[in-house]
Amino acid sequence: MNTDSPIVNTNSLAFIALCNEYCAALENAREMERTEFIEKMVRILPRIYISANDLQVNMIETEEPYIDGTLDEDYYEAVRRNVERLIGPDDVYLEVFEEDMKYSDTPVSASISESLADLFQVMFNFIAMVQDATDEIMGIGLLAMREDFKSYWGQILCNVMRALHKIAFQEEE
Repeated sequence: MNTDSPIVNTNSLAFIALCNEYCAALENAREMERTEFIEKMVRILPRIYISANDLQVNMIETEEPYIDGTLDEDYYEAVRRNVERLIGPDDVYLEVFEEDMKYSDTPVSASISESLADLFQVMFNFIAMVQDATDEIMGIGLLAMREDFKSYWGQILCNVMRALHKIAFQEEE
């Protein structure tokens, strides 16, 4: 990896490090206390959001940036279940940004554990792609993450942050 590359810059390296830190936190969730885990999520998720929002990938020409899925379903489910056990009865929250919400008379619920596992899947696949990759492959991965952030996982991150914020400061009181 060439740190002087126009593709791989300080911000992209920070983003990769944050994705790696997030994945490690979710993989080790079963070894954490609930409060410790929630505090960690409340600290790392905004940093990931800011870093993803600031990603600028230069000099990449590709038809459609894509990241292969390497995370298997069993591992995803194990991570999700560990987080669900940790969060306990507060795992479900009302989702106000769901598209179907405006057509529904009943509230739409979401799950903190599923949202965090969805983010884990995105970041796990990204880390698997860029680990020991050439600058060009890394640039394609960063570009795909930037595009997916705008259209998919950025909203998930914001929504789950709202639920985690409530739990974090409810417990503090």
